[in-house]
Amino acid sequence: MDPSKMTLASDVGPLPDAVTRVRAYHQRTKHMPGRYAAGPGTMDWANQPDPFRRFSGARLVELPLVPDDRTPPYDWLFHSQETPPRPLSAESLGLFLELSLGLTAWKESQGTRWALRSNPSSGNLHPTEGYVVLPPIASLSDCAGVYHYAPREHALEQRCVLGKAAWGALAVGLPAGAFLVGLTSVHWRETWKYGERAYRYCQHDVGHALGAICFSASALGWRVALLSALSDAEVGGLLGLDRAADFSDAEAEHPDLIAVVITDPAVPAGPAPRRLPEGAAAGVRAGQWAGTANRLSPKGDDWLAIGAVEDATVKPHTPPLPLRDLAANGNPGQRPIRDVPRSAAIIRQRRSAVAMDARTGLPLDTFFGMLARTLPNRPHPPWAAIDFPGRIQLCLFVHRIDGLSPGLYVLMRDEARLDAFRAACHDRFAWQHVGASGMPLYALSAGDCREAATKASCFQNIAGDGAFSLGMVADFTRTLEDDGAWAYRRLFWETGLIGQVLYLESEAAGVRSTGMGCYFDDVVHQLLGIDLSDDSWQSLYHFTVGGAVDDDRLISLPAYGHLPPERTSPGRTGT
Repeated sequence: MDPSKMTLASDVGPLPDAVTRVRAYHQRTKHMPGRYAAGPGTMDWANQPDPFRRFSGARLVELPLVPDDRTPPYDWLFHSQETPPRPLSAESLGLFLELSLGLTAWKESQGTRWALRSNPSSGNLHPTEGYVVLPPIASLSDCAGVYHYAPREHALEQRCVLGKAAWGALAVGLPAGAFLVGLTSVHWRETWKYGERAYRYCQHDVGHALGAICFSASALGWRVALLSALSDAEVGGLLGLDRAADFSDAEAEHPDLIAVVITDPAVPAGPAPRRLPEGAAAGVRAGQWAGTANRLSPKGDDWLAIGAVEDATVKPHTPPLPLRDLAANGNPGQRPIRDVPRSAAIIRQRRSAVAMDARTGLPLDTFFGMLARTLPNRPHPPWAAIDFPGRIQLCLFVHRIDGLSPGLYVLMRDEARLDAFRAACHDRFAWQHVGASGMPLYALSAGDCREAATKASCFQNIAGDGAFSLGMVADFTRTLEDDGAWAYRRLFWETGLIGQVLYLESEAAGVRSTGMGCYFDDVVHQLLGIDLSDDSWQSLYHFTVGGAVDDDRLISLPAYGHLPPERTSPGRTGT
């Protein structure tokens, strides 16, 4: 028997509580030098999952492709009051979905072709699926409904038609002109390649996708608010995931989240809804459903560790968290709007770097500006969309920042935890505040840390060849014990949100970045001096930023060149 699929130690004897099972999964799936987390070993290319889910039998509603150059300059995304909101229409909805979950290009090499998307994904495997719950919209449908977004076709699959009473019961809890957007995960798409560690990557990708949704909405003058109170059962019911017959021969989709998109400029900024009216999901379940999910692989392969963590992290209905103070602190996040491309151009050109040139650096103010926009207490996307507190600190490997000494730094995104984090780290660190940053940024140790960064990131040179790289360290035990085992997912969502900020900030600065799911968990902890027997603080994601080296063997093709030219005309629908 494959030892990677044997019974989990945490499942022997009486079933441990959910938090204990999550901690056991996290420990089990750590990469270490000489011992990586259990995976398939070889790539079963004949069984590679289809990256595009479709629902046969569902009405297909084509969305217009709008070559839009009227989106605001990139920096306006962080000053959303400057962007006049667009009315909700087929055109604006199509642009919103393209810039959040749509295709950005095709790549081709040696006869193999694959698509890139606005929302990044680990290994470009794209486990995340997108849905919208819409009111009646001219040229799309006379009725409200639940739709699955098909990015390859840039079209909506009408999964459910909602009557006036059902939509009315749902809309009574929403601002005028609002609609819902939902995210789900097909865990198998990542498990096929990454085995037991795949669940982590799926949750990263949810965070990236939520960030992409927030930035796309901001480009249209819209706002996003996570409906954080909803349980997985409510999300699944609203999106049709609990309809077993519709997935009888297909890989399961797991509910992640639903957010409300506020499009009406008359709705004042301020507290956003975090829940739906009682009974709203029941009305949607009773709607007229259609469509059967396609099978993505000829055969699947169950991994007990994935099933165990899925069961342990099911989200119940939870009360919304207290409103946080979203006032900006310090000057970097309020820096003047620069002469940079429009937001749609930045989003469409975003790519994950595959190598860095080991030469390119960054100006100090650009570096500080990037970090400032990762801070969770600022009233701009993506942070205004969430109501959970920031629990991720950034451990920074600084290599080539003009005016800043190379070395190891920490950005305390939750400054209230400074003393606790400092107590967990080496007592030899300097903890010298970088006052010029205007942020809780601290220098720990000076010196060339390129080799340390490379080693910590599974010996990937890209971590040492950029201008800087970083590890995202979570306030791990506190989060699980305070908020429940399901908050394990939320920690990874937060790292994905940070990553999406850095992706776009890098493009605007003329460099590139990439997320790295492969890192040696405990090597990072040892570097910081964190006790390996104590999981209070855990590294969850790595990132690197710098001058990218392009692979000239790859051919780039237009994102929607495979569609007929007439699809660029507004309002076209089809079946």
